[in-house]
Amino acid sequence: MGWLAGVLILFFGLMASIALHELGHFSFAKLFRVRTTQFMVGFGPTLWSRHKGETEYGIKWIPLGGYIRMIGMLPPRKGDASGQVRQISTGPWQGLIESARGAALEEVRPGDEDRVFYAKKWWQKLTIMFAGPAMNLLLAVIFFAILLMGIGTLTPQPVISTVEKCAIPANSKLTDCPQGYTPTPAAAVGLKPGDRIVSFGGKKVGEYSELQAMIRDSGGRTVAMEVERAGKTIPLQVPIASNKMYDLEDNDKVVTVGFLGITPLQERERKGPVAVADHMAELTAHTAGALIRLPQKMVGVWEAAFGGEKRDPNGPIGVVGVSRLGGEIAASPQPVLDKVEMFILLLGSLNLAVGLFNLIPLLPLDGGHMAGALLEAIKKFFARLFGRPDPGYVDVAKALPVTYVMAVVLIVMGGLLIYADLVNPIRFGAG
Repeated sequence: MGWLAGVLILFFGLMASIALHELGHFSFAKLFRVRTTQFMVGFGPTLWSRHKGETEYGIKWIPLGGYIRMIGMLPPRKGDASGQVRQISTGPWQGLIESARGAALEEVRPGDEDRVFYAKKWWQKLTIMFAGPAMNLLLAVIFFAILLMGIGTLTPQPVISTVEKCAIPANSKLTDCPQGYTPTPAAAVGLKPGDRIVSFGGKKVGEYSELQAMIRDSGGRTVAMEVERAGKTIPLQVPIASNKMYDLEDNDKVVTVGFLGITPLQERERKGPVAVADHMAELTAHTAGALIRLPQKMVGVWEAAFGGEKRDPNGPIGVVGVSRLGGEIAASPQPVLDKVEMFILLLGSLNLAVGLFNLIPLLPLDGGHMAGALLEAIKKFFARLFGRPDPGYVDVAKALPVTYVMAVVLIVMGGLLIYADLVNPIRFGAG
């Protein structure tokens, strides 16, 4: 039951995020009087729907997204006084464009001329299309604010949790160093669990990250250190060992760093708004970089799905994989608060990724329509600057050939992720 509850929590969390994304579009479409005929969560056949006013609200059978339908998303050909598209021209790409124009205009009724999307001001179109991704980004900020400011995160302290006995892998669980092995510096000077390190090399220690940096920079030197134990301050001279490891920023580079041989105590700490802003900035940069590398990552998903390769725990994941992770988190033996933290972390990260992904300036993503609105603003600006006639709206229908390619790519990616999540899923705690 715990596994199923976790699956449902994340599944409905994702569906709620999708609905709120569409609500962002819908709210501003209504504000700017664009006639909106549908508000749907999911795709495919309709599971349930209800009409209210001029809009049909409903849920579709395939829970892989959502949409709202606004009339006039694609404009008629400029110069067509009737407002109707002409017959399909020769040439495959132009035919696709004209066909899509005709479909877009079928819903336009008499009296709706000022309620079509394409006729709105550029900043209104930009706002309507940005409101969806903005809702996801806002949700991400809210989730991470709850996580960092409300629950708090486990943060390493300058307090010793465990002392490694000798310089061999920690999972060996040795109580004493066997002959031929060298004791760690921490074990050699008698450091104990519960010791608080108050100074290192004559500098006061505030946070563990400061201590960690100082230890890394002290390899091969004997350093004066003070620890607090049972209310007493104990001075020590610690010979920091040198250890080779892969560089944190370049995994192909081996660096030599200082090594003490301790594991820090983890305690929950609540952060302030500044920490939330810093975390969001760092995570946004990391997520944007991951989206840039998405084609490369999808190659890894293909190899994991069909070649038996190990699934990258930091790679792309679909709605099926996310729901499975929710089940594994719920069924794990971790404390309840840790499980809640993981659920919030996943939902926050997914909303951030969805928001940024939709900002990619290609149709059919929201960013494609935003790019059209911005291009319209630029053209209007230069027209005013040079005293030229108003160029009018930008014909985004000309980008439809790219749209169809993108649509196929998104469908293939979605199908591949679902298959990989079923046959070779990312496991909770992997990596």
